[in-house]
Amino acid sequence: MFDHIGFGVSDYAASKAFFLKALQPLGYGVANSRKEVEEFYRAALEAGGEDNGPPGLRPHYHPNYYGAFVIGPDGHNVEAVCHKP
Repeated sequence: MFDHIGFGVSDYAASKAFFLKALQPLGYGVANSRKEVEEFYRAALEAGGEDNGPPGLRPHYHPNYYGAFVIGPDGHNVEAVCHKP
């Protein structure tokens, strides 16, 4: 579910494995599909979020970067992304 947030780690693979396991009981995980990205976007707008980029490919990041962006109630950019084709 989280693609990038602002804190550093000393071992990316170990940190990713830790957070995936630790957050799994809460229902958090890696965005599996473009459909999930689209569902996130719709739900966020319905919850009062502001559009900051509708679901779509962002090839300037990499060819399969499919993301959607919304601004939350405190002005933070929130993104969901799928890296699969």
